Amino acid sequence: MAEEKLTYTVEECARLLGIGRQLAYSKVKTGEIPVVKIGRRLLVPRKALDKLLEQGQVAPKQPQA
Repeated sequence: MAEEKLTYTVEECARLLGIGRQLAYSKVKTGEIPVVKIGRRLLVPRKALDKLLEQGQVAPKQPQA
């Protein structure tokens, strides 16, 4: 049985959310995506990402027509 990761890198988080790397870092900077900083690494806790998805708070902006 494979262990699930407890944290994701910002790049992994972006892939999981279907957003770009730059947008993910922007959301980290504004606090919309919570991170834990360990040394120079920014890690997104899996539980925090799950909570964001359940609340529906992370969504790319829709293009305006």
